[in-house]
This record gives sequence, structure tokens and C-alpha cells, in this order.
Amino acid sequence: MLTINNVRIWGMEDIDANAILQAERTARLHVLAGPVALMPDAHVGIGATVGSVVATTGAIIPSAVGSDIGCGMIAAETSLVANDLPDSLQPLIGQFSRSIPSGVGRGRDRKRTGQSDVMAQKTAEKWMSEHPHDLGDTRDTALDQLGSLGSGNHFVEVCLDELDHVWVILHSGSRNIGNRLAFKHIALAKKQEQGLEDPDLSYFLETQPEFHNYISDMLWSQSYALENRRLMMLTALDDLFALVRFGKELSRIQCHHNFAVREIHNGFPMWITRKGAIRAQKGDLGIIPGSMGTGSYIVGGLGNSDSYNSASHGAGRRMSRGQAKRELTQESLTDLMMGKAWNQDAKGLLDEHPMAYKDLSNVMMAQEDLVEVKHKLTQVLNYKGI
Repeated sequence: MLTINNVRIWGMEDIDANAILQAERTARLHVLAGPVALMPDAHVGIGATVGSVVATTGAIIPSAVGSDIGCGMIAAETSLVANDLPDSLQPLIGQFSRSIPSGVGRGRDRKRTGQSDVMAQKTAEKWMSEHPHDLGDTRDTALDQLGSLGSGNHFVEVCLDELDHVWVILHSGSRNIGNRLAFKHIALAKKQEQGLEDPDLSYFLETQPEFHNYISDMLWSQSYALENRRLMMLTALDDLFALVRFGKELSRIQCHHNFAVREIHNGFPMWITRKGAIRAQKGDLGIIPGSMGTGSYIVGGLGNSDSYNSASHGAGRRMSRGQAKRELTQESLTDLMMGKAWNQDAKGLLDEHPMAYKDLSNVMMAQEDLVEVKHKLTQVLNYKGI
């Protein structure tokens, strides 16, 4: 770890200079309760850097949470082993595409009347009724998208660990409703004209009603994201076990990596905002995914106070989506996915090419003082939201 201009940096040699400069802008805000912690997967984001941990006192920065409030991971270890799986898992891609809605703006189709569709609708309705929130005319969208994957780097994977045990892991967040609420509050914060270097870093003070409105929407969105992942995991496991005709879940891990929570550090209460970072206090289990072709890690937190008990949320991009589409090829993506079940849409997934991401093994080495590896997972199936 290296400290520069009130920014603690892990893995500096693999972080773009612009990301460090952006983190330094955040570190100059007078509402901070301590240095910004920059994880080794950090890259430039809107306002706050993706892969940053920001501690504030008496204030909250909406852009430091990000636009996908509550985005994170869920992992389930199963009773299956590699030999239980069929020679090809490609049929499971087709089943996931039917049972787990994916893509921009996609949710459940209310016209579908299959038993599983009706049950999913009832389960979503029950959760929404038990977690009432003022969503206005977006409630129906939030209801329909509860239990859906989204797009971009969101995925469902079937993986093998070092002992050939089968895991299912899943990456998603709060879908359209979380995005809408995030940008609404980021825009409201910017209207204050606080004279900041970057208006996207505008914040709400505890003394303002806008602060409490944001906290309410943020906490609800985080709960929605947890339930969204839980519902998809149940579906994915049902689909997997139906394919192999047996199996059960042994354990489960859930973790946000775009969120804020009130914590005590050095004896003082503060808001810890993790944008592209997981909580890694001692005893925590977390999930650190790589790109679609490079594997993932199940980790245990070491409780490093310098990082506010945090660690990276993945490999982190080294190329923008546009750059990846310009510089990488469909053929090389197809080659890298050889032997795995996947969407087989090299054109549509070119911006998710593994070479568009940092080397996850380097990211893990850079944070050996933040987490310990419990399991190394290797994908045998990757279902992306397109």
C-alpha cells in the first residue's frame, strides 16, 4: 500500500494515472473522515473512482455509491462435482435465457403463464408488498425486473473450485429502479453548486432533508438488489439440478460492491461508501470475480483498517467498452471461450472480452493484506446479460 495526496493505493503499478487523479479530487473534499482507499482494480468512473472506498462524516456522496446501487455478487456451493456434469452445459445457456430475463430494460413477461413464471411473479409481488417504497410510476418496472439479470458485465456462471466442487455465482444489482434513483439524487446534489472541482462529487449534508431522502432510497435499493440476486440464484440452481437430475445447495455468500453503510472506524461513526469494493472485515466471506474467461475467487476478509476493512470487487477494466470494440477481435474472444458453455455471441460481447480487463491474479497479489483466498473458481459456463 502506498499513500499519495490523501489516497491509499493498492497495486498502483496497474492503475491508470487518471484514476489516481480522480481519487485525489475526491480526497480533497472537506467532508471526508479519512483518506480515500483505492483498490487494485480501480479505474475512472463518474465522479468517484470505481474501486474506491470513501469515508465521510455528516455527509454522503451519491456518485461515490454509483449508478447501480447495491450491485454485487452471490455464490452458492453445491453438492455436485465435475463428474456429475454432462459433457456439454450449452443446453443450460438456453434454459437460463428462458428462466432468467436478461438484457437492457428486460424483466419478466407477464403474458407467460408457466408454473415457474407464475411463482416468480407471486414471489416478487410478496417482496414488493413487504418492502413498500414510494416509486411512483416506476413500481411496475421494479416489480417486473425483480429476478432479472440486466446487461453489461452482469452474468451467471457455473464454476469448479480446486477440488472440482461445483459452484454457481451471479453478478447483478438493482436494475432500472436503482439506476433511476441514483441519477435522480446525483442530479439533485449537483444543483447545489458547491463549487467543487468535479460537480459529480456533490454531496448531501446530514442537516438536509435531501440527505435522508437519499439514504432511504439507497437502503431500499440495496435490499432490492439482495433480493434480486437471491431470486435468480434460486432459479439458476433449480435449472442446474433439473439438468443433472439431482443436487443441493451447501452454502451461500452474498456481498454488495456498490453501497454505503454506517460503520465505526477508529472509534468514530462514519459513512463508508464502497464503489466497486467489497466489505472485508475479519470473518467476512466475499466474492471477487474476474472476466468471463479467467475465473473468480472466494475470499475471507482480513480486517485491514487502512482500507476500512475493504477489498476489490473484481479485475477492473483496463479498456473502455469502446476501446475494446475497436482493438479486440471476435475471433480471439471465441478462442478464449473454447471449451466453455456461453452465449456464443462474440460480436455482442466483444466489450466484455477478457483482455479488456486487468489480470485478476495481479489484482489478488496486490491485496494479500486485505483478503485471503478460500477458493479459486474456474468457469465451465458463462451466461451474460446482452
